[in-house]
Amino acid sequence: MKETVLHIGRVHTGLSKNNKVMRKQITTACLILGLTGTAFSDTPEINTAKLPDEVRAAQVRDMKWGMFICWSFSTFSGKEWTHTRDKDASYFKVTGCDTDQWCQTAKDAGMGYILFLAKHHDGFCLWDTKTTEKKVTNSPLGIDVIAKLKKSCDKYGIKLALYFSEGDWNWPDSVDGKAMQGGNNPEMKKAQLKELLTQYGPIEFWWMDNAAGTGGLSHQDTVDWVNQFQPNSFVGFNHGEPAGRLCLREMGRPGKLGDASATKYNKEGEAQFKGYQVAEFTYPILPKHKGGAQWFYSLPEHDNLCFPPEKLFQDYQGAVKFGNIFSLDVGPNYAGKLRDIDVTTLKQVGEMIRAGAAAP
Repeated sequence: MKETVLHIGRVHTGLSKNNKVMRKQITTACLILGLTGTAFSDTPEINTAKLPDEVRAAQVRDMKWGMFICWSFSTFSGKEWTHTRDKDASYFKVTGCDTDQWCQTAKDAGMGYILFLAKHHDGFCLWDTKTTEKKVTNSPLGIDVIAKLKKSCDKYGIKLALYFSEGDWNWPDSVDGKAMQGGNNPEMKKAQLKELLTQYGPIEFWWMDNAAGTGGLSHQDTVDWVNQFQPNSFVGFNHGEPAGRLCLREMGRPGKLGDASATKYNKEGEAQFKGYQVAEFTYPILPKHKGGAQWFYSLPEHDNLCFPPEKLFQDYQGAVKFGNIFSLDVGPNYAGKLRDIDVTTLKQVGEMIRAGAAAP
């Protein structure tokens, strides 16, 4: 299809201004083939017509639960936060990227979406951005991970959501490794979000991390910027200025919308902000342990440490009961694969979900 489009384009640009007959024939051929401007790209169609909030909220709730994938510099540092100014893209030294395994596991678990970490506070971008050289396509892996993940999501019928650190320790006025001091660069923040909003199809929702600050663009302005490109994409913030339609509960639990006791952070926002339509809660599949990260892949000695499927199933049921969505965090390892124990556990939860659905 691409070769045909390019061929027709070359013929068209070489036409004489007076050759109206040929112009008409080529235009007709393009219409028959459906070769509109948007068809030249592999990017899935984005619905730019805003749905009523209650309709869109019902669609988000219907996803029920999903896989939160944290994979970045911290996979190798063994820490949740990784100092960044002495590290370039080569620090991300993974040896593979099995997005099909991620999506197959999510499907087996009965999950409706994958929430993928696009950029953490260290500023390393997991897509082929034009805004910085600190990106995955400059790493030894050398591929656009979000593009690869999107293809796998489409293959397995899984929707895509994105995590994004608002602040960035590479930006002006930042203090490397410090909370709420990710510097200010609102135009770069907008440019990065625009790339993600226009190159990878529909993004179901955004998990905005305020831990390194806003990046110089307020939360309401961030919501407006996102919805300018994708009006049906929900936006949530884990703390800071309440805004958007999605209430985030980091290290949270199931509970009705407005229940501030269901979250560790954003308590005041959940209790008082009236714009929320749906609540999301998240925590890692890896329980607390000594040494190593919890949200990212930890260390090989922790490869058999995992919450039991019964707990995860119970929280899944809670999410369904209260109309929440439940994002369970997992961390791919150095080879870009989920741990064996994560795959086994999530399959067991999927079996429990299907057995419950089949029960009289």
